[in-house]
Amino acid sequence: MLSIAVCDDEIIECCNIAGKIKGILDEMKVPCILRQFGSGQELLRTPEVFDIIFLDIIMQDLDGMKTAKLYRKKAADKMLVFISSSRDYVFEAYDVEPLHYLLKPLDESKLKRVLQKAVTKTESQSQEFLVVSKERQKKKVFLDDIYYFEIKGRKIDIHGTEGLFTYYGQIGLLENSLQGKGFFRCHKGYLVNLKYVDSYNRQEVILDNGERLIIAKRRYEQFCMEILEYMRKSGGII
Repeated sequence: MLSIAVCDDEIIECCNIAGKIKGILDEMKVPCILRQFGSGQELLRTPEVFDIIFLDIIMQDLDGMKTAKLYRKKAADKMLVFISSSRDYVFEAYDVEPLHYLLKPLDESKLKRVLQKAVTKTESQSQEFLVVSKERQKKKVFLDDIYYFEIKGRKIDIHGTEGLFTYYGQIGLLENSLQGKGFFRCHKGYLVNLKYVDSYNRQEVILDNGERLIIAKRRYEQFCMEILEYMRKSGGII
């Protein structure tokens, strides 16, 4: 079940966008819950967390860009799609890593491609997980919920949305198993989920939650290539 929010301060426009989304998903036979919001404040006040948020940029009081930045603090990993009658905000939109940027009036074929991509991404995220063991306890950990792995000898700390979980393992085997799944070993002691990288420089990687991880000098160039490729695949505007 895909949960979707549409936020636009023009009520008729909000209803039209929601109607188009519902029509396309019905055609795709994808069940969904769809909510409409007339302002950024209203969206931010709701306790619900949505899989994908369609957000108008030009709104009164709290515009779409500010709303997106505040929403990212609440749900850093959810998909944002900006909708605007202007191309002027494309580069600024990159700061919050949107899935896509659509121009009004909406082209339904482009909207369908965005929804297909969102459905595929949601399905793949919900299926991939690790099973790790510690003291006869087995735990399923979804890759999408992991910020990074920290290596301490034979112990591996999983830092994620559910807190910290430590288990015994081999980092080489772990690194191999995560090939092509959006993780990168930025330092001998860290294997980071590229999804949660907010920014970086030659010395460190800064995550969405504010944590900072060392990046090894010899791994920096490869890291740059990996993170840019990840952003392209994730719909980033580069």
